[in-house]
Amino acid sequence: MADQGSVQLRIQEKYVVMDNGIVQLTISKPDGFVTGISYQGLDNLLEIRNKEYNRGYWDLVWSEEGTHGTTGIFDRINGTSFEVVVQNDELVELSFTRKWDSSLQPNTVPIDIDKRFIMRKDVTGFYSYAIFEHLAEWPAFNLPQTRIVYKLRKDKFQYMVIADNRQRKMPLPEDRLGKRGRALAYPEAVLLVHPVEKEFKGEVDDKYQYSCENKDLKVHGWISHKPGLGFWQITPSNEFRSGGLYKQNLTSHVGPISLAMFLSAHYVGEDMVMKVKSGESWKKVFGPVFTYLNSLPDQTSDPLSLWQDAKNQMLVEVQSWPYDFPASEDFAVSTKRGYISGRLLVRDNDELLPANGAFVGLAPPGEVGSWQTESKGYQFWTEADADGYFAINNIREGEYDLNAYVSGWIGDYQYEQTINITAGCDIDVGNVVYQPPRDGPTVWEIGIPDRSAAEFFVPDPNPKYINKLYIGHPDKFRQYGLWERYTELYPKEDLVFTIGVSDYRKDWFFAHVTRKTGDDKYQETTWQIKFKLETVQKSSIYKIRIALATANVAELQVRVNEYQQVPLFTTGVIGHDNTIARHGIHGIYRLYNVDVPSEKLLEGDNTLFLSQVMTTIGAFNGLMYDYIRLEGPPLLES
Repeated sequence: MADQGSVQLRIQEKYVVMDNGIVQLTISKPDGFVTGISYQGLDNLLEIRNKEYNRGYWDLVWSEEGTHGTTGIFDRINGTSFEVVVQNDELVELSFTRKWDSSLQPNTVPIDIDKRFIMRKDVTGFYSYAIFEHLAEWPAFNLPQTRIVYKLRKDKFQYMVIADNRQRKMPLPEDRLGKRGRALAYPEAVLLVHPVEKEFKGEVDDKYQYSCENKDLKVHGWISHKPGLGFWQITPSNEFRSGGLYKQNLTSHVGPISLAMFLSAHYVGEDMVMKVKSGESWKKVFGPVFTYLNSLPDQTSDPLSLWQDAKNQMLVEVQSWPYDFPASEDFAVSTKRGYISGRLLVRDNDELLPANGAFVGLAPPGEVGSWQTESKGYQFWTEADADGYFAINNIREGEYDLNAYVSGWIGDYQYEQTINITAGCDIDVGNVVYQPPRDGPTVWEIGIPDRSAAEFFVPDPNPKYINKLYIGHPDKFRQYGLWERYTELYPKEDLVFTIGVSDYRKDWFFAHVTRKTGDDKYQETTWQIKFKLETVQKSSIYKIRIALATANVAELQVRVNEYQQVPLFTTGVIGHDNTIARHGIHGIYRLYNVDVPSEKLLEGDNTLFLSQVMTTIGAFNGLMYDYIRLEGPPLLES
């Protein structure tokens, strides 16, 4: 290890070593795989039993144009050329590039890739970012996923932390294999039958139980108790992630594995897969992200103090964004960025209310709500204050739509004009007003319009399939197998909800799924909402607003009072969010507005039938509701 005080670089035949006297980083040359991280006397924090290319690496999944689905060819990105970009006492930046040419077709994704690693003086960790570029004359391709992966020493890092209330000692990777583990309904979920440590016996291990929304996914990692060390992945900005603040991504999981996710189709499906066409130029900078290491002052200190320190360091990194030290001209420093501010109000009847806590963001131009699946560009989001004021700074130059959504109201807001961000600009849009969809007064409503199904009835898990972390936890929806509880609760007849009597927190199952009738046999399900109308306004149109929190190969059919008739409305087959299986409670938000002619309604008792008719994939055909409302006809002006 070099003396602390400057960053040193040692270039060897097959490796390059960056050393600032605190951390020593060894990277294979020219591949750009992180083979070793030395810190606090531990020769390597990465799993030394793994092959050198399988310790720390960038990877991606890609497919050829016209390929359907979210899978493809796995590519652990290997550089073919190495360059020292910057080298001085304060900082070293290295580049590992792979250039594409037609001779590589069709075996390699048609992208030029430049992976960068940065080490700075007196900094306990290192940074990594990459520039992906596709030229217009190159072939079209799909890109479902790209990320950074670190595989840590399993004999040291056994305690995982994602949040204050999401942390635990973790099983070992071998607990998932052979006779120690039994695969469940999908490969990622494994029942630990004979784990090495008996305390894990009978638990379910599933990496999707540790997913996190982008807005909360700023720091996560692992703790080693002996010696007392922490390994943390810090993401200081969401600008290079896709899908907005509510999009969910993987974090850490059994391995021990630590991920920095940049692009994934999880909880969205194929709509999130980036599809670059022939003739289209595309370039994007992913990162930088910061790999932070810390240690206890002595072995009597509380290991969880490492987590608190990591959170503090995350705040430092967020405040330092955009960084001023990356050398690539493709990374926009603060002087090449702009600023926007304003105030969002919500029109509720004739009253203007502040959009308290609204999520407000800039995303590449598109249809209203298209930011949910946008994946090629950059997005910049913030949360408005209690009075609806918002400010977004450090926005990269370009054209954007200004989007927003507000908990408590349905639908999406989009500003009527495209916003052009230039270097140094300071744009004040003033007061902007969102008018949520509404035709008439509320007759009844179910749920809370917040894009999530979390407020509905989430059952206790089957005792055979638990994760101890989520016992008594507010995120009880993260337990495995909850979809099966519907059949147990409603073995023969489906859910019936009576307005004014039933309570959606107790009587509305969180997911509208199929009913299991036998081995690999499932049937469609129809839920009923019973309600009374004292009067029906003749020759009028009532409106049903149905906001969905997620859908997975589902078709929702709507009927009123006459179940045997042709549906009044159908969504058609929608969604590949896979949220039901992956414990996500929300995926892509969809809003449907159904006209109900007054002739369909009765004075007195009425029934709304909601049928989920798809059974092609069995247990995971289904959807989650966010909110349902029946509106009366528009009020006549006096």
